[in-house]
Amino acid sequence: MTTSITTYNPCTGEPLQTYESWTTAQIDEAVQAGHEAALDWGKQPLSERVAAVRSLADELRRQSASFAKLIMAEMGKIEAEAAGEMEKSAVTALYYADNADRILADEAVRIDGVDAWVSYEPIGLVLAVMPWNFPVWQVMRFAIPAITAGNGVLLKHSPNVTGCALALEQLFLDAGLPKHLITTLVVAEPEVPAVINGLIEDDRIAAVTLTGSNRAGAAVGSAAGRASKKSVLELGGSDAFVVLDDADLDKAVAAAVKARFHNAGQSCVCAKRFIVSKPIANEFTTRFVAGTKALIVGNPADAATQMGPLARPDLRDALDGQVRRSVEAGAVLLTGGKAVEGPGNFYEPTVMANLRPGMAAFDEETFGPLAAIAVAEDDADAVRLANATPFGLSLSVWSASTERALKVAKGVTSGAAFINAITASDARVPFGGTRKSGYGRELAAAGIREFTNARTYWAVSAA
Repeated sequence: MTTSITTYNPCTGEPLQTYESWTTAQIDEAVQAGHEAALDWGKQPLSERVAAVRSLADELRRQSASFAKLIMAEMGKIEAEAAGEMEKSAVTALYYADNADRILADEAVRIDGVDAWVSYEPIGLVLAVMPWNFPVWQVMRFAIPAITAGNGVLLKHSPNVTGCALALEQLFLDAGLPKHLITTLVVAEPEVPAVINGLIEDDRIAAVTLTGSNRAGAAVGSAAGRASKKSVLELGGSDAFVVLDDADLDKAVAAAVKARFHNAGQSCVCAKRFIVSKPIANEFTTRFVAGTKALIVGNPADAATQMGPLARPDLRDALDGQVRRSVEAGAVLLTGGKAVEGPGNFYEPTVMANLRPGMAAFDEETFGPLAAIAVAEDDADAVRLANATPFGLSLSVWSASTERALKVAKGVTSGAAFINAITASDARVPFGGTRKSGYGRELAAAGIREFTNARTYWAVSAA
Protein backbone atom coordinates (compact mmCIF):
# COMPACT_ATOMS: atom_id res chain seq x y z
CA MET A 1 0.00 0.00 0.00
CA THR A 2 1.22 3.50 -0.85
CA THR A 3 2.20 5.33 2.33
CA SER A 4 3.34 8.59 0.79
CA ILE A 5 1.94 11.42 -1.31
CA THR A 6 3.76 12.97 -4.25
CA THR A 7 2.47 16.20 -5.73
CA TYR A 8 2.98 17.04 -9.41
CA ASN A 9 3.03 20.21 -11.49
CA PRO A 10 0.02 19.94 -13.87
CA CYS A 11 1.75 22.24 -16.35
CA THR A 12 4.84 20.06 -16.78
CA GLY A 13 3.99 16.71 -15.19
CA GLU A 14 7.11 16.95 -13.05
CA PRO A 15 7.04 15.91 -9.36
CA LEU A 16 7.03 18.73 -6.80
CA GLN A 17 7.35 17.14 -3.38
CA THR A 18 6.75 13.91 -1.49
CA TYR A 19 5.08 13.72 1.93
CA GLU A 20 4.93 10.74 4.28
CA SER A 21 1.43 9.67 5.22
CA TRP A 22 0.67 9.92 8.92
CA THR A 23 0.53 6.89 11.16
CA THR A 24 -2.54 5.92 13.16
CA ALA A 25 -0.83 7.24 16.28
CA GLN A 26 -0.10 10.62 14.67
CA ILE A 27 -3.70 10.97 13.56
CA ASP A 28 -4.98 10.09 17.03
CA GLU A 29 -2.66 12.67 18.62
CA ALA A 30 -3.92 15.31 16.18
CA VAL A 31 -7.55 14.49 16.96
CA GLN A 32 -6.98 14.73 20.69
CA ALA A 33 -5.07 18.01 20.43
CA GLY A 34 -7.71 19.41 18.08
CA HIS A 35 -10.54 18.29 20.34
CA GLU A 36 -9.00 20.02 23.36
CA ALA A 37 -8.21 23.17 21.37
CA ALA A 38 -11.77 23.35 20.04
CA LEU A 39 -13.28 22.99 23.51
CA ASP A 40 -11.08 25.79 24.82
CA TRP A 41 -11.74 28.01 21.79
CA GLY A 42 -15.49 27.61 22.19
CA LYS A 43 -15.23 29.07 25.69
CA GLN A 44 -13.54 32.26 24.47
CA PRO A 45 -15.64 35.41 24.13
CA LEU A 46 -17.04 36.06 20.67
CA SER A 47 -15.14 39.35 20.63
CA GLU A 48 -11.84 37.45 20.83
CA ARG A 49 -12.84 35.08 18.06
CA VAL A 50 -13.90 37.98 15.86
CA ALA A 51 -10.58 39.74 16.42
CA ALA A 52 -8.77 36.58 15.31
CA VAL A 53 -10.87 36.36 12.15
CA ARG A 54 -10.05 40.00 11.33
CA SER A 55 -6.38 39.15 11.71
CA LEU A 56 -6.93 36.18 9.40
CA ALA A 57 -8.24 38.52 6.69
CA ASP A 58 -5.06 40.59 6.97
CA GLU A 59 -2.88 37.48 6.77
CA LEU A 60 -4.71 36.16 3.72
CA ARG A 61 -3.92 39.40 1.91
CA ARG A 62 -0.34 39.51 3.14
CA GLN A 63 0.38 35.99 1.89
CA SER A 64 -1.62 36.28 -1.33
CA ALA A 65 1.34 36.32 -3.73
CA SER A 66 3.14 33.34 -2.22
CA PHE A 67 -0.06 31.29 -2.03
CA ALA A 68 -0.94 32.12 -5.63
CA LYS A 69 2.38 30.64 -6.75
CA LEU A 70 1.77 27.51 -4.66
CA ILE A 71 -1.74 27.08 -6.08
CA MET A 72 -0.40 27.49 -9.63
CA ALA A 73 2.31 24.92 -9.01
CA GLU A 74 0.05 22.27 -7.45
CA MET A 75 -3.17 22.54 -9.45
CA GLY A 76 -2.44 24.74 -12.46
CA LYS A 77 -4.80 27.64 -11.78
CA ILE A 78 -3.87 30.87 -13.57
CA GLU A 79 -2.29 33.50 -11.32
CA ALA A 80 -5.17 36.00 -11.33
CA GLU A 81 -7.66 33.30 -10.34
CA ALA A 82 -5.32 31.98 -7.64
CA ALA A 83 -4.93 35.45 -6.13
CA GLY A 84 -8.69 35.82 -6.39
CA GLU A 85 -9.14 32.87 -4.02
CA MET A 86 -7.11 34.68 -1.39
CA GLU A 87 -9.00 37.95 -1.74
CA LYS A 88 -12.41 36.26 -1.69
CA SER A 89 -11.40 34.43 1.48
CA ALA A 90 -10.28 37.72 3.07
CA VAL A 91 -13.57 39.40 2.17
CA THR A 92 -15.45 36.47 3.70
CA ALA A 93 -13.44 36.72 6.91
CA LEU A 94 -14.33 40.40 7.18
CA TYR A 95 -18.01 39.64 6.51
CA TYR A 96 -18.14 37.28 9.49
CA ALA A 97 -16.07 39.61 11.65
CA ASP A 98 -18.55 42.41 10.91
CA ASN A 99 -21.71 40.31 11.30
CA ALA A 100 -21.00 37.60 13.86
CA ASP A 101 -22.49 39.59 16.73
CA ARG A 102 -25.78 39.85 14.85
CA ILE A 103 -25.88 36.31 13.43
CA LEU A 104 -24.87 34.51 16.63
CA ALA A 105 -26.82 36.71 19.06
CA ASP A 106 -29.36 35.04 21.32
CA GLU A 107 -32.84 35.20 19.80
CA ALA A 108 -35.58 36.04 22.26
CA VAL A 109 -38.85 34.14 21.92
CA ARG A 110 -42.09 35.70 23.20
CA ILE A 111 -43.97 33.20 25.35
CA ASP A 112 -46.36 34.37 28.11
CA GLY A 113 -44.97 33.72 31.56
CA VAL A 114 -41.67 32.40 30.26
CA ASP A 115 -38.26 33.87 29.61
CA ALA A 116 -37.23 31.95 26.47
CA TRP A 117 -34.48 32.31 23.92
CA VAL A 118 -32.43 30.39 21.36
CA SER A 119 -28.64 30.40 21.65
CA TYR A 120 -26.19 29.36 18.90
CA GLU A 121 -23.39 27.49 20.65
CA PRO A 122 -20.24 25.81 19.25
CA ILE A 123 -20.21 22.03 18.90
CA GLY A 124 -16.49 21.20 18.90
CA LEU A 125 -14.09 19.72 16.36
CA VAL A 126 -15.43 19.45 12.80
CA LEU A 127 -13.88 17.17 10.19
CA ALA A 128 -13.58 18.85 6.77
CA VAL A 129 -12.92 16.77 3.65
CA MET A 130 -12.01 19.26 0.94
CA PRO A 131 -11.28 19.13 -2.82
CA TRP A 132 -8.38 20.38 -4.90
CA ASN A 133 -10.08 22.71 -7.38
CA PHE A 134 -10.12 25.75 -5.08
CA PRO A 135 -7.37 24.81 -2.60
CA VAL A 136 -7.82 27.90 -0.41
CA TRP A 137 -11.38 29.12 -0.98
CA GLN A 138 -13.07 25.74 -0.46
CA VAL A 139 -11.37 25.40 2.92
CA MET A 140 -11.94 29.00 3.99
CA ARG A 141 -15.60 28.93 2.92
CA PHE A 142 -16.18 26.39 5.69
CA ALA A 143 -13.39 27.16 8.15
CA ILE A 144 -13.97 30.89 8.61
CA PRO A 145 -17.58 30.60 9.83
CA ALA A 146 -16.72 27.43 11.77
CA ILE A 147 -13.98 29.06 13.85
CA THR A 148 -16.01 32.26 14.24
CA ALA A 149 -18.75 30.15 15.77
CA GLY A 150 -16.23 28.69 18.22
CA ASN A 151 -15.39 25.35 16.59
CA GLY A 152 -12.14 23.66 15.62
CA VAL A 153 -11.19 22.27 12.19
CA LEU A 154 -9.60 18.94 11.29
CA LEU A 155 -8.74 19.24 7.60
CA LYS A 156 -8.32 16.28 5.23
CA HIS A 157 -7.47 18.02 1.98
CA SER A 158 -7.03 16.46 -1.45
CA PRO A 159 -3.60 14.76 -1.75
CA ASN A 160 -2.58 16.63 -4.91
CA VAL A 161 -2.68 19.96 -3.01
CA THR A 162 -0.93 18.76 0.15
CA GLY A 163 1.47 21.70 0.02
CA CYS A 164 -1.45 24.15 0.04
CA ALA A 165 -3.09 22.24 2.89
CA LEU A 166 -0.04 22.42 5.13
CA ALA A 167 0.53 26.08 4.23
CA LEU A 168 -3.07 26.83 5.25
CA GLU A 169 -2.47 25.38 8.70
CA GLN A 170 0.56 27.64 9.05
CA LEU A 171 -1.40 30.65 7.76
CA PHE A 172 -3.92 30.26 10.60
CA LEU A 173 -1.05 30.17 13.08
CA ASP A 174 0.52 33.22 11.46
CA ALA A 175 -2.81 35.02 11.95
CA GLY A 176 -2.65 34.29 15.68
CA LEU A 177 -5.13 31.42 15.91
CA PRO A 178 -4.35 28.89 18.67
CA LYS A 179 -2.15 25.90 17.89
CA HIS A 180 -4.09 22.73 17.03
CA LEU A 181 -7.33 24.63 16.41
CA ILE A 182 -6.86 24.00 12.68
CA THR A 183 -4.94 20.84 11.83
CA THR A 184 -4.10 19.39 8.43
CA LEU A 185 -3.96 15.59 8.21
CA VAL A 186 -1.62 13.98 5.69
CA VAL A 187 -3.26 10.78 4.47
CA ALA A 188 -2.26 8.81 1.36
CA GLU A 189 -5.11 8.11 -1.08
CA PRO A 190 -5.51 4.34 -0.42
CA GLU A 191 -5.87 5.00 3.30
CA VAL A 192 -8.45 7.79 3.02
CA PRO A 193 -11.73 5.79 3.19
CA ALA A 194 -10.75 3.87 6.32
CA VAL A 195 -9.31 6.97 8.02
CA ILE A 196 -12.40 9.09 7.29
CA ASN A 197 -14.76 6.36 8.51
CA GLY A 198 -12.76 6.01 11.71
CA LEU A 199 -12.74 9.75 12.31
CA ILE A 200 -16.50 10.09 11.80
CA GLU A 201 -17.06 7.31 14.34
CA ASP A 202 -14.72 8.99 16.85
CA ASP A 203 -16.63 10.70 19.67
CA ARG A 204 -14.15 13.58 19.60
CA ILE A 205 -15.37 14.57 16.12
CA ALA A 206 -18.59 16.56 16.41
CA ALA A 207 -19.61 16.78 12.74
CA VAL A 208 -18.33 16.46 9.19
CA THR A 209 -18.45 18.52 6.01
CA LEU A 210 -17.41 17.40 2.55
CA THR A 211 -17.06 19.11 -0.79
CA GLY A 212 -16.39 16.58 -3.52
CA SER A 213 -17.78 13.83 -5.69
CA ASN A 214 -21.09 12.08 -5.28
CA ARG A 215 -19.31 8.84 -4.50
CA ALA A 216 -17.33 10.43 -1.69
CA GLY A 217 -20.44 12.24 -0.48
CA ALA A 218 -22.44 9.03 -0.32
CA ALA A 219 -19.71 7.40 1.77
CA VAL A 220 -19.35 10.33 4.17
CA GLY A 221 -23.09 10.95 4.45
CA SER A 222 -23.85 7.32 5.26
CA ALA A 223 -21.02 7.16 7.81
CA ALA A 224 -22.29 10.34 9.48
CA GLY A 225 -25.80 8.92 9.55
CA ARG A 226 -24.61 5.74 11.26
CA ALA A 227 -22.79 7.87 13.83
CA SER A 228 -25.80 10.21 14.25
CA LYS A 229 -23.64 13.22 13.44
CA LYS A 230 -24.40 16.39 11.53
CA SER A 231 -23.06 16.47 7.98
CA VAL A 232 -23.03 19.02 5.18
CA LEU A 233 -22.36 17.82 1.64
CA GLU A 234 -21.56 20.04 -1.35
CA LEU A 235 -21.32 17.64 -4.26
CA GLY A 236 -21.32 17.68 -8.04
CA GLY A 237 -23.18 19.95 -10.39
CA SER A 238 -24.27 20.20 -14.00
CA ASP A 239 -25.57 23.75 -13.97
CA ALA A 240 -27.76 24.97 -16.79
CA PHE A 241 -27.08 28.33 -18.46
CA VAL A 242 -30.43 29.17 -20.08
CA VAL A 243 -30.50 31.81 -22.82
CA LEU A 244 -34.01 32.92 -23.81
CA ASP A 245 -34.74 34.45 -27.21
CA ASP A 246 -34.95 38.03 -25.89
CA ALA A 247 -31.59 37.95 -24.10
CA ASP A 248 -28.81 40.46 -24.78
CA LEU A 249 -26.55 38.15 -26.79
CA ASP A 250 -23.42 40.27 -26.40
CA LYS A 251 -23.64 39.99 -22.62
CA ALA A 252 -24.88 36.41 -22.60
CA VAL A 253 -22.11 35.08 -24.83
CA ALA A 254 -19.34 36.89 -22.97
CA ALA A 255 -20.71 35.59 -19.70
CA ALA A 256 -21.13 32.07 -21.10
CA VAL A 257 -17.46 31.82 -22.10
CA LYS A 258 -16.34 33.05 -18.70
CA ALA A 259 -18.83 30.85 -16.84
CA ARG A 260 -17.68 27.68 -18.55
CA PHE A 261 -13.93 28.08 -18.82
CA HIS A 262 -13.10 29.78 -15.51
CA ASN A 263 -10.63 27.59 -13.60
CA ALA A 264 -10.34 25.45 -16.77
CA GLY A 265 -13.93 24.39 -16.18
CA GLN A 266 -13.01 22.64 -12.94
CA SER A 267 -15.77 23.91 -10.69
CA CYS A 268 -19.00 22.45 -9.36
CA VAL A 269 -20.78 25.72 -10.23
CA CYS A 270 -19.30 26.27 -13.66
CA ALA A 271 -22.07 26.50 -16.25
CA LYS A 272 -21.95 23.19 -18.09
CA ARG A 273 -25.15 22.80 -20.12
CA PHE A 274 -26.07 25.74 -22.34
CA ILE A 275 -29.78 25.60 -23.13
CA VAL A 276 -30.61 28.11 -25.84
CA SER A 277 -33.95 29.16 -27.32
CA LYS A 278 -34.29 27.93 -30.90
CA PRO A 279 -34.71 31.37 -32.62
CA ILE A 280 -31.27 32.52 -31.40
CA ALA A 281 -29.48 29.17 -31.14
CA ASN A 282 -27.41 29.51 -34.32
CA GLU A 283 -26.24 33.03 -33.55
CA PHE A 284 -25.44 32.21 -29.93
CA THR A 285 -23.53 29.10 -30.97
CA THR A 286 -21.49 30.93 -33.61
CA ARG A 287 -20.49 33.66 -31.16
CA PHE A 288 -19.83 31.22 -28.33
CA VAL A 289 -17.55 29.08 -30.48
CA ALA A 290 -15.66 32.18 -31.62
CA GLY A 291 -15.19 33.29 -28.01
CA THR A 292 -14.01 29.83 -27.05
CA LYS A 293 -11.47 29.66 -29.88
CA ALA A 294 -10.09 33.03 -28.82
CA LEU A 295 -9.12 31.79 -25.34
CA ILE A 296 -5.39 31.73 -24.65
CA VAL A 297 -4.36 28.39 -23.16
CA GLY A 298 -0.91 28.06 -21.64
CA ASN A 299 1.39 28.54 -18.69
CA PRO A 300 -0.65 29.73 -15.67
CA ALA A 301 2.18 32.06 -14.66
CA ASP A 302 1.93 33.98 -17.94
CA ALA A 303 -0.25 37.08 -17.46
CA ALA A 304 -1.78 36.61 -20.93
CA THR A 305 -2.98 33.06 -20.19
CA GLN A 306 -6.74 32.68 -19.76
CA MET A 307 -6.88 28.95 -19.14
CA GLY A 308 -4.32 26.60 -17.67
CA PRO A 309 -4.09 22.80 -17.56
CA LEU A 310 -6.36 20.37 -15.78
CA ALA A 311 -5.14 19.44 -12.33
CA ARG A 312 -4.38 15.77 -13.01
CA PRO A 313 -3.93 13.49 -16.05
CA ASP A 314 -6.79 11.21 -14.97
CA LEU A 315 -9.16 14.20 -15.03
CA ARG A 316 -8.05 15.08 -18.56
CA ASP A 317 -8.54 11.47 -19.68
CA ALA A 318 -12.00 11.26 -18.07
CA LEU A 319 -13.09 14.41 -19.87
CA ASP A 320 -11.80 13.08 -23.16
CA GLY A 321 -13.84 9.92 -22.59
CA GLN A 322 -16.98 12.00 -22.12
CA VAL A 323 -16.31 13.83 -25.38
CA ARG A 324 -15.80 10.56 -27.27
CA ARG A 325 -18.93 8.94 -25.86
CA SER A 326 -21.03 12.01 -26.59
CA VAL A 327 -19.89 12.14 -30.22
CA GLU A 328 -20.66 8.44 -30.59
CA ALA A 329 -24.18 9.17 -29.29
CA GLY A 330 -24.78 11.90 -31.88
CA ALA A 331 -23.31 15.10 -30.42
CA VAL A 332 -21.55 17.44 -32.87
CA LEU A 333 -18.04 18.61 -32.03
CA LEU A 334 -17.69 22.30 -32.97
CA THR A 335 -14.25 23.09 -31.59
CA GLY A 336 -11.59 21.46 -29.42
CA GLY A 337 -12.19 17.89 -28.34
CA LYS A 338 -8.70 16.60 -27.65
CA ALA A 339 -5.72 16.87 -25.35
CA VAL A 340 -3.03 19.39 -26.26
CA GLU A 341 0.17 17.71 -27.41
CA GLY A 342 3.21 18.14 -25.22
CA PRO A 343 3.85 18.08 -21.47
CA GLY A 344 1.20 18.74 -18.86
CA ASN A 345 -2.52 18.07 -18.58
CA PHE A 346 -3.77 20.61 -21.12
CA TYR A 347 -7.07 20.04 -22.94
CA GLU A 348 -8.48 22.17 -25.73
CA PRO A 349 -11.46 24.40 -24.82
CA THR A 350 -14.31 22.36 -26.29
CA VAL A 351 -17.83 23.11 -27.49
CA MET A 352 -20.34 20.45 -28.52
CA ALA A 353 -23.79 20.94 -30.07
CA ASN A 354 -26.86 18.76 -30.60
CA LEU A 355 -26.78 17.66 -26.96
CA ARG A 356 -29.74 15.97 -25.35
CA PRO A 357 -30.51 13.78 -22.34
CA GLY A 358 -28.88 10.39 -22.63
CA MET A 359 -25.51 11.76 -23.75
CA ALA A 360 -22.52 11.76 -21.43
CA ALA A 361 -21.83 15.49 -21.77
CA PHE A 362 -25.45 16.24 -20.85
CA ASP A 363 -26.11 13.66 -18.14
CA GLU A 364 -22.79 13.62 -16.29
CA GLU A 365 -20.83 16.29 -14.50
CA THR A 366 -18.09 17.42 -16.89
CA PHE A 367 -15.20 18.68 -14.80
CA GLY A 368 -13.13 20.48 -17.39
CA PRO A 369 -13.31 22.79 -20.43
CA LEU A 370 -16.29 21.17 -22.18
CA ALA A 371 -19.45 23.15 -23.04
CA ALA A 372 -22.59 21.29 -24.12
CA ILE A 373 -25.22 23.18 -26.14
CA ALA A 374 -28.84 22.03 -26.32
CA VAL A 375 -31.64 23.81 -28.19
CA ALA A 376 -34.99 24.50 -26.50
CA GLU A 377 -38.21 24.84 -28.53
CA ASP A 378 -39.74 27.29 -26.03
CA ASP A 379 -39.55 28.30 -22.37
CA ALA A 380 -41.31 25.15 -21.19
CA ASP A 381 -38.82 23.03 -23.11
CA ALA A 382 -35.95 25.01 -21.56
CA VAL A 383 -37.30 24.16 -18.12
CA ARG A 384 -37.60 20.50 -19.12
CA LEU A 385 -34.02 20.34 -20.36
CA ALA A 386 -32.64 22.23 -17.36
CA ASN A 387 -34.35 19.77 -15.03
CA ALA A 388 -33.16 16.72 -16.98
CA THR A 389 -30.27 16.10 -14.58
CA PRO A 390 -29.79 14.36 -11.23
CA PHE A 391 -28.01 17.48 -9.97
CA GLY A 392 -29.43 20.70 -8.54
CA LEU A 393 -26.70 23.12 -7.55
CA SER A 394 -27.31 26.36 -9.41
CA LEU A 395 -28.88 27.91 -12.49
CA SER A 396 -28.34 30.99 -14.67
CA VAL A 397 -31.14 32.44 -16.83
CA TRP A 398 -30.68 35.23 -19.38
CA SER A 399 -33.58 37.35 -20.62
CA ALA A 400 -34.60 40.98 -21.19
CA SER A 401 -37.54 40.28 -18.89
CA THR A 402 -36.75 39.55 -15.24
CA GLU A 403 -40.32 38.30 -14.79
CA ARG A 404 -39.94 35.82 -17.64
CA ALA A 405 -36.54 34.66 -16.41
CA LEU A 406 -37.87 34.16 -12.89
CA LYS A 407 -40.75 32.08 -14.20
CA VAL A 408 -38.25 29.78 -15.90
CA ALA A 409 -35.99 29.72 -12.83
CA LYS A 410 -38.83 28.80 -10.49
CA GLY A 411 -39.59 25.81 -12.69
CA VAL A 412 -36.07 24.41 -12.23
CA THR A 413 -34.88 22.71 -9.04
CA SER A 414 -31.63 24.21 -7.75
CA GLY A 415 -29.98 25.63 -4.65
CA ALA A 416 -29.62 29.05 -6.29
CA ALA A 417 -30.84 30.91 -9.36
CA PHE A 418 -29.05 33.83 -11.03
CA ILE A 419 -30.79 36.13 -13.48
CA ASN A 420 -28.58 37.78 -16.12
CA ALA A 421 -25.57 36.90 -14.00
CA ILE A 422 -23.01 34.14 -13.69
CA THR A 423 -23.44 31.73 -10.81
CA ALA A 424 -21.14 32.64 -7.92
CA SER A 425 -20.70 32.12 -4.20
CA ASP A 426 -20.85 35.17 -1.94
CA ALA A 427 -20.47 35.36 1.83
CA ARG A 428 -23.74 37.32 2.13
CA VAL A 429 -26.00 34.58 0.70
CA PRO A 430 -26.27 30.84 1.43
CA PHE A 431 -24.54 28.40 -0.89
CA GLY A 432 -25.47 24.76 -1.43
CA GLY A 433 -27.36 22.28 -3.54
CA THR A 434 -30.38 20.05 -3.88
CA ARG A 435 -30.85 16.53 -5.21
CA LYS A 436 -27.48 14.87 -5.95
CA SER A 437 -25.69 18.17 -5.48
CA GLY A 438 -25.87 17.65 -1.74
CA TYR A 439 -27.51 19.20 1.30
CA GLY A 440 -26.87 21.81 3.93
CA ARG A 441 -25.63 25.35 3.36
CA GLU A 442 -22.38 27.24 3.55
CA LEU A 443 -21.87 31.02 3.92
CA ALA A 444 -24.19 33.75 5.26
CA ALA A 445 -26.13 33.15 8.49
CA ALA A 446 -27.15 29.65 7.40
CA GLY A 447 -23.53 28.61 6.93
CA ILE A 448 -22.23 29.71 10.31
CA ARG A 449 -25.23 28.16 12.09
CA GLU A 450 -24.84 24.76 10.37
CA PHE A 451 -22.19 23.79 12.89
CA THR A 452 -23.72 25.26 16.01
CA ASN A 453 -26.12 23.82 18.54
CA ALA A 454 -29.33 25.85 18.24
CA ARG A 455 -30.06 25.48 21.92
CA THR A 456 -33.42 26.40 23.46
CA TYR A 457 -33.50 28.03 26.89
CA TRP A 458 -36.83 28.16 28.78
CA ALA A 459 -36.84 29.81 32.17
CA VAL A 460 -39.78 30.21 34.53
CA SER A 461 -39.37 32.39 37.60
CA ALA A 462 -39.18 30.40 40.84
CA ALA A 463 -40.94 33.20 42.72
